[in-house]
Amino acid sequence: MTFVRYLLCQLDLLLQQFLQSEQQNRGVIFCKTKAAAKRLSLQLIAKNIATDAIHGDLLQKERDKVMREFHTPDQILETWRQALDAGITAMVTNNETPHVLDALERYFADGTEGKLQWIAQVNHNRNPEMTDAIDEAVKIGCKALFIHGGVVDNLYKNRDEKTIRKWATHAQSHGIPVGIAGHSPVVHDWVNSLDIVDFHVVCFFDCGSVHNQEGERFSLEDIAEAVKCIQRLEKPCIGFKIMGAGRIDPKMAFQYAFDNIKVGDVVNVGMHRGDKETIVRENVDLVNEVLGQAARQSA
Repeated sequence: MTFVRYLLCQLDLLLQQFLQSEQQNRGVIFCKTKAAAKRLSLQLIAKNIATDAIHGDLLQKERDKVMREFHTPDQILETWRQALDAGITAMVTNNETPHVLDALERYFADGTEGKLQWIAQVNHNRNPEMTDAIDEAVKIGCKALFIHGGVVDNLYKNRDEKTIRKWATHAQSHGIPVGIAGHSPVVHDWVNSLDIVDFHVVCFFDCGSVHNQEGERFSLEDIAEAVKCIQRLEKPCIGFKIMGAGRIDPKMAFQYAFDNIKVGDVVNVGMHRGDKETIVRENVDLVNEVLGQAARQSA
């Protein structure tokens, strides 16, 4: 992976020659403005240099495409390296996307000592049985796992206690913490009543509709209900989508989450280095700033 920091944001002969010399290598060109990014992208495409522009005005579908193309196994490994250096101790990834699996197998090829602890989000689209998917994640090196929220939402819809109990029991037989994700507080209340998991992964927005091909749904009214759910669950919780998939200011989102989750709870947020190469360190600094302010106010 070649990185290009090009701040003039216009196509000149030097940049064109450099990119053409890289052939199949991929890279990132950072521009000062959205308009400059769009303009440079069009200029490069006109020169037969495959390019996508990513910026705040992209539709979510377009942004997802650019992000998928950016996150090669090498890029994922670099993000994990930066995260560990910045003091982060754990990561959450799925167990199915090919480039993620490639990165995981490379990352844990020589063991898990001194690495980020992997909390696996487990689904079984690649495996005929969820138990097989669980076994595979444990074999690769996960230190904890939870069942995908879309899957658990459907189990709740059918009140399928037998299946969720079977999967949780099987996963716990590996001696690791086991949880479930869910997009609605009622899902977590149902699973909690069964007393079969060790932790809950609670979405700040009831946006599970995206997994049923019903489009995105983000309503600010959901946040208060989500934190009430977290507060009444005695077991540890991981809050996710605290920024509403980029709809809420990061500092505001962290402040609200940390003010409302329980002691011992954590949040899971994604970081895309295609937006900014230093985003991992800056996010860690932001969290430390928010937590520091909270500590001073409570002193």
